[in-house]
Amino acid sequence: MAHTGIFITFEGIDGAGKSSHLDALTAAFRAQGRAVTVTREPGGTALAEQLRELVLNAPMDGLTEALLVFAARRDHVCQVIRPAMARGEVVVCDRFSDSTFAYQGGGQGLSLPVLSQLERWVQAGTETPDAALLQPDLTLWFDLPPLEAARRLEQARAPDRFEARGVDFFARVRQAYADRVQGDPQRFVSIDAAAQREQVWQQVAQAVRARGWLP
Repeated sequence: MAHTGIFITFEGIDGAGKSSHLDALTAAFRAQGRAVTVTREPGGTALAEQLRELVLNAPMDGLTEALLVFAARRDHVCQVIRPAMARGEVVVCDRFSDSTFAYQGGGQGLSLPVLSQLERWVQAGTETPDAALLQPDLTLWFDLPPLEAARRLEQARAPDRFEARGVDFFARVRQAYADRVQGDPQRFVSIDAAAQREQVWQQVAQAVRARGWLP
C-alpha cells in the first residue's frame, strides 16, 4: 500500500518533556508498518550537527545564531526531510523553524520579517524560485510555564547555553510560540505539558488520530 509522506514536529521550551512522547509516537507509527525517520534541529545531518555544536556552545549574537540554524536547516531539509517524505515516510522532528521564531525572534528580539525571509529562502524547493514552502503537516506545541520548565531542567542535566538563560527569556519564547499557534491554528495542536505523563501522551495520540494517521 502506497503512503504519502507526513511531516510532524515537536516544539516547546526546554524542559517541556517532548522527547519521551516523540519516541512513543515513533513506536506507534512503526507498529502500524510505517517507515519513520526520526531527526532533530539543529542537526540531522553531519554538517548540521557540527553547526548545532557551535550554536549551543559558542558565544554569538542572535543574528549569527539564526543564520547558522537556517544553514543547518537547509542541509537538513535537502538531505533528510524532503527525501524521506518523497519515499512516503513519516518524518518526526524534534524542533523546526518555529523554534527559530520563538528563540531568536521572541527570546532575543530579532526581526520577524528577517526570519520570515530566511524561512522562505531555506524551506522552499530547489526547482523554481517560487516553489512551495516546506512546513510541517502537524506541529505539537508542548506548552509549559517557564518556572516549571526551569525546575525540571535543574533536576535533569547541566544546562547548555540556551537552557541557562533566565525565566524572563523563556517567558518571551513561550509567548512567541503562542503567537505562532495563533497565526497558524490548522497546523498546531497545543499540548498541556504540565499534565501527568500519561495524560500528555493521550493528547499527543489524539492529535495524530484526529488527522487519520493512526487508528
